Amino acid sequence: MRSPAQIHETNDNPPILILGDGFGGLFTALHLRDLHSGPIILIDQSWWFVFKPLLYELLSSEVKLELICPRYDRLLHKSGITFVLGTVAAIDLEQKQVKLNGLSYSYRHLVLALGSTTSYFGIPGAKEHTLSFRTAYDVFALGQHLRNRLQIATQTEDTEERRAMLTVAIVGGGASGVEMAATLADLLPTWYIPLGGNPQDIRIVILQRGSEILKESASDRLRETAQSELQRRTASVEVLLGSEVKAVHPGVVEFERNGQLERLAAATVVWTTGNATNPVIDALPIAPENRDKHNRLLVKPTLQLPEFPEVFAPGDCAIDPLNPQPATAQVAYQQGAAIAHNIKALIAGKSLTPATVNLRGTLMKLGLHESAVEIFDRYEVKGHLGQAIRLATYLELMPTPARNFVNRTGWFTEEILKRITGV
Repeated sequence: MRSPAQIHETNDNPPILILGDGFGGLFTALHLRDLHSGPIILIDQSWWFVFKPLLYELLSSEVKLELICPRYDRLLHKSGITFVLGTVAAIDLEQKQVKLNGLSYSYRHLVLALGSTTSYFGIPGAKEHTLSFRTAYDVFALGQHLRNRLQIATQTEDTEERRAMLTVAIVGGGASGVEMAATLADLLPTWYIPLGGNPQDIRIVILQRGSEILKESASDRLRETAQSELQRRTASVEVLLGSEVKAVHPGVVEFERNGQLERLAAATVVWTTGNATNPVIDALPIAPENRDKHNRLLVKPTLQLPEFPEVFAPGDCAIDPLNPQPATAQVAYQQGAAIAHNIKALIAGKSLTPATVNLRGTLMKLGLHESAVEIFDRYEVKGHLGQAIRLATYLELMPTPARNFVNRTGWFTEEILKRITGV
């Protein structure tokens, strides 16, 4: 790959600058490359792209690390896209400059795909005493932590202490919390039984503030499927609705339910709820009327910032109030294509078009080697076949050897979809 300096030396115009921390940035860069839109620089704070929907498979070893966490230099090899490793410190929208690592990069067009950060809602001890699940490092840290607690449990004679070691509290009953609970309820017994433990002693508890799980993540049918699947996992899964976490201490979660303060002894607490905008996005000089109540950037249907039309924003740091979309991989892929086409149109002096997103369905992991897939919000496929469709659908998006694998077997998902839908 060429260096940024070489790009500036060989091009009169500044490059298209993409600040990425997820799907939106990478997909925009790849679509721009295909349109031959000029020099492109992609900036990320990590060498590795993380395909977050499949982190559960990484935890359970159902999918190899290299398939879902490829290095950017391998992803972008011979692509013409320059990758810069660095953390964005500030963005000057007026001067069209991005600052990082003591350096400054000018841009012709800017794509803000910085993603979100975890919000702990100011709950005491939540950040310090819970485990997150956003990166490959988080996956390995959680796996090591859980294996350690299972081993300690086998050598703990005190009943209450052993029960705490075998209890996992999951804060949040959205898609991430449910997928985590279903995965661990099948996975932990496979680790505990060889140690001589009884899998029936493992306890998974979802603490959900609202009155139902998956409130904004699934249809009523998929919600019912998820509830049913949680009950038939290898280990016990409890769902405590109306439970608002008030504090997290080492080994204990305090929460309020039905007006009463309760305590749950759990050696493992996984935090799966709460997103906050990136601090760099918070610092942008954007008028309050061009942000929503969560401080996300409001964008036009073309995904441009109203005050700075040369700046685009996909993913979960921005929202089109006229056409809000979930922060999923399939949405980011299509938004990336829309941004690429609109940047190409701007360069050519042509009219821009609104971004359109066609959701193929909802994909949810519900245990080892099992998923529930709702196709076009009409057809539901569960179990091993659902997992096969889910994996193939996700891996098809990846410009890696994973995609090469799907290209060789892509007939599978298309054939299955035809049989299910009759199309």
